[in-house]
Amino acid sequence: MKNYIKNQIKKSYETKQLIYNNNNIIDEIEKIAQECICTYQASKKTIIAGNGGSAADAQHIAAELVGRYGFDRASLPSLALTTDTSNLTAIANDYGYDKVFSRQLEGLGGSGDIFIGISTSGNSQNIINAFKVAKEKNIKTVAFVGKDGGEMAKIADYFIIVPSDSTPRIQESHILIGHILCDIIEKELFAEGVNN
Repeated sequence: MKNYIKNQIKKSYETKQLIYNNNNIIDEIEKIAQECICTYQASKKTIIAGNGGSAADAQHIAAELVGRYGFDRASLPSLALTTDTSNLTAIANDYGYDKVFSRQLEGLGGSGDIFIGISTSGNSQNIINAFKVAKEKNIKTVAFVGKDGGEMAKIADYFIIVPSDSTPRIQESHILIGHILCDIIEKELFAEGVNN
């Protein structure tokens, strides 16, 4: 069992090593971070969504922005569209599950916001539908995906494809990238709070 555990850890860091060595991914993370910084400087917000484990990642990243990541500072507006069970169940019941994020984005999103959709396959129809609404509302779109990027990578303004076909490895990398974004956003917007 010890070897199995070590092998799982090895697979995780091998995936992250592929990201580390891919300058296109590093460049895209930098672009997304800068886009988020501009969004906040314009007094707009980030909106995030995903399904299953990616829903948990959406909530995690939003919480880091609203609360804090590395140091105390002013709260940053960020919404996870996965947290309101009344909205989710009402929309799913009345319009279908494929509309649970797009319908919320219609009501909660505004021009100049940024929407981050998270999906290991890149083919989550409810995220794709939300991307379409985002385009109509002048909301920038970011796809965190894996595998071949799916449909989401084709229509997003920015996308990061984790170089893996393994759902756990993709999810582990998505939260790493989310943490990097939170770190950069916080330090750039609140440089006076940086003490290391």
